[in-house]
Amino acid sequence: MGSVLTRAGCKKGAAKGEFVEAVVCKENELADNELRVCDLAGEGKVLVVKHEGKVSALGTKCSHYGAPLEKGVVANGRVRCPWHGACFSLATGDIEDFPGLDGVPCYQAVVEADGGVRVRARRADLQANKCSQQLAGRKEDGQDVILVLGGGGAGASCVEAVRKSGFTGRLVLATREKHLPYDRPKLSKALDMDAEKLRLRTPEFYKAADIEVLTEHEAESISAEEKKVRFTNGTEVGYTALVVATGSRPRTLDCPGSDLANICVLRSPDDGNAIAGLIPGKNVVIVGTSFIGMEAASYCVGKAASVTVVGPGDVPFARSLGPEIGAMLQGLHEEKGVVVKNGLNVTEFKAGEDGKLAQVVLSDGTELPADVCLLGVGAIPCTEVLKGVVDLDERGYVVVDKHLRSSVDSILAAGDIASFPLSLAEGRRVAIGHWQLAHYLGSVAGRNAAGTQTEVNTVPFFWTMQYGKSVRYTGYCPSFDDIIYDGDVAGQKFVAFFCHGDQVQGVATLGRDPAAAQWAERFSAAGCPSKQSVKDELAAAAEGEPAAEKQGE
Repeated sequence: MGSVLTRAGCKKGAAKGEFVEAVVCKENELADNELRVCDLAGEGKVLVVKHEGKVSALGTKCSHYGAPLEKGVVANGRVRCPWHGACFSLATGDIEDFPGLDGVPCYQAVVEADGGVRVRARRADLQANKCSQQLAGRKEDGQDVILVLGGGGAGASCVEAVRKSGFTGRLVLATREKHLPYDRPKLSKALDMDAEKLRLRTPEFYKAADIEVLTEHEAESISAEEKKVRFTNGTEVGYTALVVATGSRPRTLDCPGSDLANICVLRSPDDGNAIAGLIPGKNVVIVGTSFIGMEAASYCVGKAASVTVVGPGDVPFARSLGPEIGAMLQGLHEEKGVVVKNGLNVTEFKAGEDGKLAQVVLSDGTELPADVCLLGVGAIPCTEVLKGVVDLDERGYVVVDKHLRSSVDSILAAGDIASFPLSLAEGRRVAIGHWQLAHYLGSVAGRNAAGTQTEVNTVPFFWTMQYGKSVRYTGYCPSFDDIIYDGDVAGQKFVAFFCHGDQVQGVATLGRDPAAAQWAERFSAAGCPSKQSVKDELAAAAEGEPAAEKQGE
């Protein structure tokens, strides 16, 4: 009880020899907003940054997936990761936007009289390249209870934010799953990953922070009057503040044969492992041509006897990325032997002699041989337990304010289930099921539950990885009427600007890092630019190119 986790590199009274320091460069060699990796006395690398006239030194790699921060973007007192948009404070190294849970080491940087930049770092930090903020532990006299429902990205981020905010009461994370919070986006990319390898934190981490984790605890009812949650196993937990982050569940199909064996959905590591065990040497049909379906298809290539993907659109990703990018990504799959059936739906599943799935019947009458079928047809918010407790919108999402508070002041919502006001969309309520937002909203909800007033202020950022190609997207443009391209989509090196009316509201990139990170910062600082201003920028940039580049030589 009362234990504290501290930021690595912030401990006092370090023994001599723990630190290494040296001059790593000259201050006048650094351009403003430059990110430079420097060697520190042969013992490790540090990232030296000059921003608004001040020099800082940080860890070199993003704490999320290890992206090189030197390839990122500096703005507004932080460095943004080029891969997935996580942001780290130049002053402290703390994570300020997500995904990820850890900060990066922040080293002492001093400009000496002769202009040399002297950096002092803990040797252990140079090796770890990540660190956690200080987490308050529970005090015996702490009477308040914060209960978090849901062990996904939002719940995991939430409980850490509660402790970072200095909350010393009882903190409970309850999840219906049997696993500790894990890295859910990896499921569709690597179905056979072990749950322990996917987990975000160890049991020891939660114990040290006095965070009670109740696995296999599904909420059955919530009493806002009594401030109490009852679980399906009969246990009850009272709360002072409740954060609901129960996420979503996969949609299923309601057609003949939909209850046959080997028709699967992907939600948990157990689902992924089960599917991975079924596919070797089998005919696999995937229903759904968006992120889960297409990422799962890329995993199945080389393992299954055949892979067929079925979707209702003209091309995969048509609604989110448009026809040109969708056609390019479809081509990647077809090059690997995946058969893509566009403009079709499933009307029936047929069984074989063993009673298991044997065929998938499509709306044009085609009967596909199928030993295994994976459904990737969208998700439904898990908010049934909140019906009659707080206000839900017509789709079942929890209506929250800019602090993520529901219509009941003591109940907050975060992650996939929250319908929240997005500043980039002029305050319109949105519900977005992406990993970055799950972590971000969880963090904001945690701070507010702990009494630190924090408003939602972020720019959505998501990505998909297929066959080693990563498309990154930032902004929010659910319905575009035009797309402006800079670069070559077919050549897999481009920036695409998604327009609605006279605004650019979203940007997708491939092979053009750190363009997505740059645009995330632009959206954050100035909102959505006009369509014409972006056209003018691109025209001006083209005029500045050498003639050979204009001609494509």
